[in-house]
Amino acid sequence: MDTQGHKGAMLTTLKRIVQEMNQIPALDTALFRLASRVKQTLDVDSCSIYLADYEKQTFILKATDGLHPDAVEQVHIGFSEGLIGLVGQREEPLNIVNAQHHPRFKHYPEVKEENYNAFLGTPIIHQRKVLGVITLQQSEMRRFSEDEEAFLVTLAAQLALEITNADMRGALNNTANVNSIALQKNVSGIAGSPGLAIGKGFSPDKSLNLKNWVVKRSKNPNDEIQTYRKGVEVTRQHVDGLSKSLDDDIPDDVKSIFQLYHHLLDANSLGREVEEKIRQGWDAASSLKMVVENYAARFRAMDDPYMQERAIDIVDLSDRILANILTEGQGQKLVEKLATEDSILVADEVSATMLAEFPREKLKGIISIRGSNNSHAAILARAMGVPAVMGCQNVSPALLEGKELLLDGYAGEVIVSPERNIKTEFIQLIEEESAITERIDAEAGQPCESVDGCRMSLYINAGLSAEAELNAGHIGSGIGLYRTEIPFMLRERFPSEQEQVELYRQILESAPDLPITMRTLDVGGDKPLPYFPINEENPFLGWRGIRLTLDHPEIFLVQVRAMLRASIGLKNLRIMLPMISTVAEVQEAKRLVNQAYFEICDEVCESGEVLQRPKLGIMLEVPSVLYQLPQLAKHVDFFSVGSNDLTQYLLAVDRNNTRVAGLYNSYHPAVLAALYDIVQQSNENQIPVTICGEIAGEPAGAILLMGMGYRRLSMNAFNIRKINWLIRKVSLAESKQLLSLALTSQSHEQVFGHLNEYLETKGLGGLIRAGA
Repeated sequence: MDTQGHKGAMLTTLKRIVQEMNQIPALDTALFRLASRVKQTLDVDSCSIYLADYEKQTFILKATDGLHPDAVEQVHIGFSEGLIGLVGQREEPLNIVNAQHHPRFKHYPEVKEENYNAFLGTPIIHQRKVLGVITLQQSEMRRFSEDEEAFLVTLAAQLALEITNADMRGALNNTANVNSIALQKNVSGIAGSPGLAIGKGFSPDKSLNLKNWVVKRSKNPNDEIQTYRKGVEVTRQHVDGLSKSLDDDIPDDVKSIFQLYHHLLDANSLGREVEEKIRQGWDAASSLKMVVENYAARFRAMDDPYMQERAIDIVDLSDRILANILTEGQGQKLVEKLATEDSILVADEVSATMLAEFPREKLKGIISIRGSNNSHAAILARAMGVPAVMGCQNVSPALLEGKELLLDGYAGEVIVSPERNIKTEFIQLIEEESAITERIDAEAGQPCESVDGCRMSLYINAGLSAEAELNAGHIGSGIGLYRTEIPFMLRERFPSEQEQVELYRQILESAPDLPITMRTLDVGGDKPLPYFPINEENPFLGWRGIRLTLDHPEIFLVQVRAMLRASIGLKNLRIMLPMISTVAEVQEAKRLVNQAYFEICDEVCESGEVLQRPKLGIMLEVPSVLYQLPQLAKHVDFFSVGSNDLTQYLLAVDRNNTRVAGLYNSYHPAVLAALYDIVQQSNENQIPVTICGEIAGEPAGAILLMGMGYRRLSMNAFNIRKINWLIRKVSLAESKQLLSLALTSQSHEQVFGHLNEYLETKGLGGLIRAGA
């Protein structure tokens, strides 16, 4: 027999069985259907499914085709009893020729299995937890084949996801009766924007969308083109209104998210292709659908999370155009009519426009089922100071609609239909946070110095749209990291030297007496430019940062020249190189910076203007540089630690991947040891070092970093006041004691235990959320 063909057929059958199960809303019914389909497909005498009940420590028979039907729900097998218990304990398949003679066999008279001998059982496991066991039984004495075992193992893996999803649906759907009590459920995601929030789940009406639109022909192309243009015009006005309605204190580069929308609304962008489709005989809505789905698919296919998120924006905007084509500009304010109480906005993919049009006084938090902390929704949420959780699995907006939600934007957790005591504790946390915020605001502007006289300098990370506050009053000691990528990402081509000069000049002039560190272009594998796509199997280890710009000196030189020209007459520019992994890269980059410096010097010498040579530094984020710091120190003026990437590389964890995001933690003792080693080596080599990852802006992190010897911390602007206030409440001696406890801990949980205990004893419990 053709083995490959047989396996292909098995896989097809397996997919069909899972799809059938998907379409049955009630889990019990779906499991019965599954059991009978597996029995029929594999031609065995019995298939049964047991699910774990952790409260009672038993497996309950939930469905069978072959055992006695009356035994369903009646048979409870202890976790350490019988063959079912053995499969659960061993967490691996058990294939037995004669089950009745196995030492662990236990007779349950209700199931009527006296005639069965052959037994195959496989555990159903999701995220290390045994959810149940699926079994096959046969009257003849035989060993089940490798194919049958492989089929059952594969099915069990699929079944684990379905049971998890159904468990979530069952707990959230609460449809048993009107008086029943909703069960509390926890939903995990990725922290998108810090903060705590309570509100009712609110899902905007997206009934008109391209996905559900069925394509239609039309015989009146001219009319359809007019309809399309009118729809675009109404959408343009609406987007303009939203852009203007955003708070004034949100930086311009956040509002530039809407520039992407304007670009897409331009007739030369989508418009030309849509009108071409209309001329081919499709109606306006169908033409829009075909063009947009093609664009969105291209964006989704990119490796870079930031670029994948742009597909969300394209689809969201196009759904709005569709609604305007179909309603001629009516029905655009659905959200404002419906959100009448404190709400947490829930959507499959929260878009920037959804956020902008939601009544601000009602918006307490955001849950985006898909999306990452790179999404425009997360960027905007951080700018607006709204807590957000992104990338939630095993849940849909419909299931959260109208439910009471507790949202923890620090941990990326959502509690649905909370129990009373949990809600009370959460309200207390919010009150503590609020009280501390008032105290922090009242003491803003004080010098950042510990109680025993350790002086710290706090800088801001700017340029990622969300946190750039280019107002000298808010940027502490200066800008420790200005990310230059955004203007590159918002264009259809590389920005010209003059365009870059204007932007950089504005930033340098915003605080002429404070140092401003500009990082050269940090794009590449994991965040390619739309006009410079890069497809790589492993983008984080690929062609990015300095590797890309050194391979394209024309891009690097234009940017460095622009920075230098922008700094003429000023003394505050510092240039930083990202993703350095060798001394040779520093030498080559330095040669190019010198070349650009002498070129600009020649240009300005006649005018009498002064060009100051900027200090040059490097990002420490690739683990290899930890072992070359003395050699690197000879070539640069300063170091800056990118702790986010350093953590990611040291722990081999992609922090945007929800499956392993739980392993990503900058408080892992190994990461803390690396950070401590860096500051010690920097001090030995007499080279200034700043740390600009997220750990610097977290209370727990700031205390540990001070204990290590860091004196320059760079963070998101909204954390500056909090960290300043905290430093003035603690001592350097205490932070050193805490550090020694942290460095000898076995896990990040143990580290947090020490930190939380310390903050509690200082009466700073309200900062614990932000610290962990």
